[in-house]
Amino acid sequence: MKKQFTRRAMLSLAAATAALSLAACGGNVGGGAAEGATFPSGPVTLTVGQAPGGSTDLIARAAAEGMAEKLGVAMPVVNKPGANGALATEEVAAMKADGQNLILLNASLITITPLAVSEAEAVSLEDLDVIAGLSQDDYVMVASKESGVKSIEDLKKGASKLSFGTTGVGTGSQLAQALLLAQAEIEGTTVPFDSGSPALTAVMGNQVQVSTIQLGEAKPQIDAGTVVPLVVFSSERNEFLPDVPTAIEAGYDVPVSQYRAIAAPKGLSAETKTALTDAVKAAVAKDTYKSFNESTLLTPKEITGEEVVTEWNELAAKYKKLTEEYDISLASK
Repeated sequence: MKKQFTRRAMLSLAAATAALSLAACGGNVGGGAAEGATFPSGPVTLTVGQAPGGSTDLIARAAAEGMAEKLGVAMPVVNKPGANGALATEEVAAMKADGQNLILLNASLITITPLAVSEAEAVSLEDLDVIAGLSQDDYVMVASKESGVKSIEDLKKGASKLSFGTTGVGTGSQLAQALLLAQAEIEGTTVPFDSGSPALTAVMGNQVQVSTIQLGEAKPQIDAGTVVPLVVFSSERNEFLPDVPTAIEAGYDVPVSQYRAIAAPKGLSAETKTALTDAVKAAVAKDTYKSFNESTLLTPKEITGEEVVTEWNELAAKYKKLTEEYDISLASK
């Protein structure tokens, strides 16, 4: 039987082939530094596995601005959307570990997406050096005004089944909502959308009665009174919605948030990793970056790369255990 290549193996093979070709003409993989050269040797590319304009892209650009200033080189942000960031992440992971190519990571790719895809398609932190964590973006469950739902208890008492929107398969939105409904024994129809905007629009128009989306997208409509917040899924109350209880406060074990971090291909030298870590610290300390967090309703989660690995791996194990306990499948049907 012929051995089948995983996507990661094929990307690694492609990177190795490119390296051999470039070496023959004196080039470097990914525009990286020559062997022994001082970092950075030129522009440092930050790849984002999501489309331009979304929250992940905006976070990357805000961080890149400050990092470029500290490093003294340009830091272009390149968008390569697909598979919830898996394709971009694996492509960067297969590049030379010289610090010239970085990836903006969503925690859901590591902690949640593996529950919805095959083992061969899952992305692991083992192929990356995580530089630092950046921020936390919380999910909030909102109901349409027309539904009359104002709390989880209202959902449980509902005489008829409701429909629930999510932002897509393998997302924190899907996981948080599925766990809450299972633990509260609430039945309904789940409707996956391809992002937060259509999920929010659907609940505003009562096409679905409830949706779970990221706070930054929902807050304007919450403030306008067009949707009703029920719970947030963070471990503690969100500072931007202090009067809305957490799912944990309501009695449900559903601590689900979105986290972001910056990483590089595995094998960075100590000097290069220190330079990148210092650049991230400088970026998040800038007033412009702090203002960006406030304007986009992001909670700082500026932790070390080692802490990111520990926390995300613990979350992955917890989510796997919870989905097995409540017999929840996140895979698309």
